[in-house]
Amino acid sequence: MMLPDPFYLTAAATLLGLAVGSFLNVVIHRLPKMMEHAWLAECAQLRGEEPPPGEKLGLASPRSRCPHCGHGIGALDNVPILSYLFLRGRCRSCHARISPRYPIVEALSGLLSGYAIWRFGASWAGLGALFFIWSIIALTFIDFDTQLLPDSLTLPLLWGGLLLNLGGTFTDIRSAVIGAAAGYLSLWSVYWAFKLVTGKEGMGYGDFKMLAAIGAWLGWQMLPLTILASSLVGAVVGIALIVFAKHGRQIPIPFGPYLAAAAVIALFWGKPLTRDYLGLF
Repeated sequence: MMLPDPFYLTAAATLLGLAVGSFLNVVIHRLPKMMEHAWLAECAQLRGEEPPPGEKLGLASPRSRCPHCGHGIGALDNVPILSYLFLRGRCRSCHARISPRYPIVEALSGLLSGYAIWRFGASWAGLGALFFIWSIIALTFIDFDTQLLPDSLTLPLLWGGLLLNLGGTFTDIRSAVIGAAAGYLSLWSVYWAFKLVTGKEGMGYGDFKMLAAIGAWLGWQMLPLTILASSLVGAVVGIALIVFAKHGRQIPIPFGPYLAAAAVIALFWGKPLTRDYLGLF
């Protein structure tokens, strides 16, 4: 049986990634609100009170609408990237500005999805890379907005990596299990060391779980590269924000996006980078 042409597979994956990116925008916007509403309802239940009033929000309903005027977004206004360009970044009804983050997420999802299938082909590794990338994108932008890394995303990502590596897709299962444990414990140790020295919390528990998930997917061998790359990028961005954007040193900076960027680098180029680095010695 002849396999589909790589060009058409890559194009199809890119289009799929664009469509999934549109859905990821919904996840990024709504999931933190859904979590907040659930927390408030649980607190009210513990106090013996009625849950707070408010619209029931889910990922599938209600339909997407403009946050400024409430105008429902139709199918023609929801085409990834093209609708944003056609509408010139403004709501069709009230002409309020639409955040450029929406096409950025869609473009990022499309490009990385296409590259993943070009790199790994129509295989378990290719399908796994798509799931990994989409999860990482959602976590990145949620952390940007709220400094939260939801368990509803990090834990399925962790278990998905372990299950996929039962067959040795990205690494052997032994390396995956050690990677999950080492990923969690490494940042957990840094957290407690920093807290004991300074009396402050340097990062959140979501960062531990995210690195554990990365270790489960890529194996413990990729953890040094991931930690080093994310720390370097985080340090450069943090210093730039303090110097150029007058970002106060006491204002926390989310670490999840830097872990995500390093994880994508490790997914695609981790083995040759690690091999070349070790070759220097």
